[in-house]
Amino acid sequence: SIGGVQIGLYIVLFVVFAETGLFAGFFLPGDSLLFLGGIYSRELMENMVSIPNDFLNVFFLSLLVAIMGILGNMTGYWFGSKSGYYLFKKEDTFWFKKKYLLQSKDFFEKYGGKAIIYARFLPIFRTFAPIIAGIVSMDKKKFMFFNVLSSFLWSFILIFAGHYLYGVFLKQGIDLKHHIEYIIIIIVIISTFPVLVKLLKKRPVEKI
Repeated sequence: SIGGVQIGLYIVLFVVFAETGLFAGFFLPGDSLLFLGGIYSRELMENMVSIPNDFLNVFFLSLLVAIMGILGNMTGYWFGSKSGYYLFKKEDTFWFKKKYLLQSKDFFEKYGGKAIIYARFLPIFRTFAPIIAGIVSMDKKKFMFFNVLSSFLWSFILIFAGHYLYGVFLKQGIDLKHHIEYIIIIIVIISTFPVLVKLLKKRPVEKI
């Protein structure tokens, strides 16, 4: 279980796909979920297949997540290319906030293809970057290159970090599985900090 809640490999894969492929997925905990997935890699993979080798177990989990991330971004790109500028005219709803879309567009225009990589590690931007790429008709081959590269970096770095840091702390007598809430809070703070800095920089300075 993760945080006392039973969660399977298929749910993790769906969340990864939803966060990167469905514009309503911006509120999902992608980074913290992958880090926790590394901690619980053996339990997650046992839902599909039993792999005795520890490294291969984590490797295949990371590979599955990377594939879902790639498919998610491809879905987002397709959605963006088909929807065009309709989303920019769409009214805000509980599931959709135009400001997130505009922030992602600015981010994408500033960093180009690299935005796909940067966005993987940033909440909100991770959801909207592939959609923006589709809207602005980014070259498909270029998009797929950054899509595949960013998916592998994101999944392998976070999952392997969670798995091996768990082992390091366990040798020091600290079981990270007993501190899941703190881990989630720390990861949320780290991952949202760049976003908060960007938002604060855009706030107009009030004249006295």
